[in-house]
Amino acid sequence: MIDDPLLRARAGALVAAYAAAGRRIACAESCTGGLVAGLLTAIAGSSAVVERGFVTYSNAAKTQMLGVPTDLIAAEGAVSEAVAGAMAQGALDRSEADVAVAITGIAGPGGGSAHKPVGLVHFGLAAAGAPPRRLERRYGDLGRDAVRRRAVEDALALLESNIAVGQA
Repeated sequence: MIDDPLLRARAGALVAAYAAAGRRIACAESCTGGLVAGLLTAIAGSSAVVERGFVTYSNAAKTQMLGVPTDLIAAEGAVSEAVAGAMAQGALDRSEADVAVAITGIAGPGGGSAHKPVGLVHFGLAAAGAPPRRLERRYGDLGRDAVRRRAVEDALALLESNIAVGQA
């Protein structure tokens, strides 16, 4: 769990905004291993907002739990824009949420390559009635904990951009 007062405050504002709008969130996480869902569910009242979370660390989990096609993973790699988008859509389709955020990346210290270096993270956001959104970040080799923390920050930003935080 990330113990950071600023992130906790952002999570609290997100939970309040989504609750006020009557909207629910699903999280599909790979490299963050459930940190986004954990941060959101640390907030009192989050049960009205967090519909479910999927920790899909392995390729098999991405396929079995979220319906990400194995041929997509084989062609693009698990850490890719296409897979992040498919993860988000799969989480939305396999839940009762109104919005789903997905994260897949290479937190390190190993596992990177010249084409997909440590610190590369892809995000997807799928929301009912809205076009899918994708985001790529190249944080660099900051260390595993720092990459995962930055990924949580960006996942929160995607969720914030999907709803008027502080104005609901």
